[in-house]
Parts: sequence; structure tokens; C-alpha cells
Amino acid sequence: MTYPQAYLQYLVHFHGNRDYFECHEVLEEYWKEVDPGNRSSHWVGLIQIAVGLYHYRRNNVNGAKRMLSKSLMNLKPNQTALDELGLDASSLFRILNNTLRDIEEQVPYKSLDLPIKDPVLLIKAADLCRKEGFKWCMPSDLSNEQLIHRHSLRDRTPVIDERLKALNKKRLT
Repeated sequence: MTYPQAYLQYLVHFHGNRDYFECHEVLEEYWKEVDPGNRSSHWVGLIQIAVGLYHYRRNNVNGAKRMLSKSLMNLKPNQTALDELGLDASSLFRILNNTLRDIEEQVPYKSLDLPIKDPVLLIKAADLCRKEGFKWCMPSDLSNEQLIHRHSLRDRTPVIDERLKALNKKRLT
């Protein structure tokens, strides 16, 4: 099976450097190319997992619960798509439900791994991970402020510029 490069990169960041913000970025860009506007897409569900874990790791309990709950609602009707992506859907749902329970019980964040059932995908993603200088399935580096607070530390100039362009364009029409 051939998997989209963006999905492979998502897996590398998810299991390698645990950069959930980057997981969101690479998969959102891909989703907008292949299934734009479809908020019930399985791609959105995978993005929501990364965003939920990003919030959980930052102790944003409400954001984590909201995103992980949305991911479950989004992914349950998309089990076939998850299977096609080499994931074990029932194990994934169990992991997400357990994570939601942990959040409710105020269990501190711990890294989790997506249940990859396709051995070829697992080897390919782990190899890519090593090539990018990461160790497959390493826990998050909770001392890395750049990783933990990436959204608030990044340069937002390009995003702001794009919003201004869109606003100006809207005003002209």
C-alpha cells in the first residue's frame, strides 16, 4: 500500500520528536488539498488527535478533552479509512477513550503511540523517523519549551499577512 507523504510525515512527528504542532501543520495542508472543507474527514480526526495531545501536554485539560472527544466522534464513522491508513481502529478508539479517562482523573500527560497494524507502514515510518534524526516512539521531551509551547513561540507574521490580504480582497469585492 502506498501512503501519502504528508501522512508519513505526520507519523514521523507523532512518534519521533512528538511535535504535535507539526503533525497538525503537515496534515492540515494535505487535508486542504485532498478533501477541502470536509470537517468530518478522517484527516481532520487525525489532526484533532495531535491537537488534543498538544493541549494535554500543556495541561490545557479543557482543550485536550474537547479535541480528543471531537476526534473520536469524527473517526468512528471513518473506520474503513483508518484501516486503509494501516491503523487498528478499535485499538485507536480504546487508546483515545483511555486518554480521555486519564485527563478526567488528572493523570499527567504521557506520550502515546498510534496503533499501526500494517508492518510495512511501521517499518517505513520508523525508517523515515531515524533518517530525520529521531528515535521512534521516544517519549516527549517535557523540558523542551519550544516543543511544549510552540504555538505561542512561533513567528505569526505570515499568518497575519495572509489574513490581511484576504480581508483586503474581501473589502474590494
